[in-house]
Amino acid sequence: MMLYLTEALRALDPAFSVFQYLTLRGILSALTALVLSFLIGPMMIRKLTQYKVGQAIRDDGPESHLQKAGTPTMGGALILVAITFSTLLWGDLSNHYLWAVLLVTLGFGVIGWIDDYKKVVYQDPKGLSARSKFLGQSLVAAVAVGWVYSTAMLPAETELIVPFFKDVVFDLGLLYLPLAWVVVVGSSNAVNLTDGLDGLAIMPTVLVGGALGVFAYLSGHVEFAHYLAIPALPEAGELVIFCGALVGAGLGFLWFNAYPAMVFMGDVGALALGAALGMVAVLVRQELVLMIMGGIFVLETVSVMIQVASFKLTGKRVFRMAPIHHHFELKGWPEPRVIVRFWIITFILVLVGLASLKIR
Repeated sequence: MMLYLTEALRALDPAFSVFQYLTLRGILSALTALVLSFLIGPMMIRKLTQYKVGQAIRDDGPESHLQKAGTPTMGGALILVAITFSTLLWGDLSNHYLWAVLLVTLGFGVIGWIDDYKKVVYQDPKGLSARSKFLGQSLVAAVAVGWVYSTAMLPAETELIVPFFKDVVFDLGLLYLPLAWVVVVGSSNAVNLTDGLDGLAIMPTVLVGGALGVFAYLSGHVEFAHYLAIPALPEAGELVIFCGALVGAGLGFLWFNAYPAMVFMGDVGALALGAALGMVAVLVRQELVLMIMGGIFVLETVSVMIQVASFKLTGKRVFRMAPIHHHFELKGWPEPRVIVRFWIITFILVLVGLASLKIR
């Protein structure tokens, strides 16, 4: 929106050309989302508290979590509002990559909102049935990746890039569709599983989202892309605006979600943010790098799969409780220690992912 306004103002004063730069708009997008979160956050928390939109706590979870019952949830709506407003304000609205990631983010957000609504209104910690949730996620992801595939103009848009290897590239063809679907839906559920402690999911999301913004910027710059031997995707650069908004909105939410949390993001935030990370990774062709940088999300998901498989096959549990962050809680780790250590691990993994740009 502002891009078109500054183009008109540039005719009056060339100084307005500075707002055409992607880097500046990315920074302004992050700052806009951050400030908006600070402004809306307190009001939203008051309203959620007023309407008793409190978190329902699983009775089979750690006892320390019982005191969190009633803490306002569905705060992820704050993140989605900030991201959407900031992206539309500073982004190039003719860019279909931008619309694709917004479609996925808001679509998964709606599914999460329905899930949270059932938990809050009916006091059912399970919320939306697993089948209904999966069908909704599948439909939104299929529409988005199908649209992107049908509008692909360059071979690089449907190739699989293997990190740390310069010339290992696979032309996926129609296999692009199931791979992209798995990445988007899988990433959504992985972040949702991670969102079990105060601030545990949002900071890794911010770190990974910021790193994906770096990949988007470099992929959108033809000279940088050729130099680094990554896909040159002219439209991908505009994703910097979305990633900037995600970082700003995420940090703004963390202000209220840090231990002890004043508000939880709920599924409306976790499902949407996870899907957003997956979709951006698909668009910049860095699905495998996402698995590296989002290693904590992968670990949380795998821990649940192992726990379920082990219990069904042997009747025994591998972990004291899954996802794995609860396992460490039950071992005696204080909640803040689990959170910060998972943050540190994510920071290291993000650096490893970024190193793949040069180590080939």
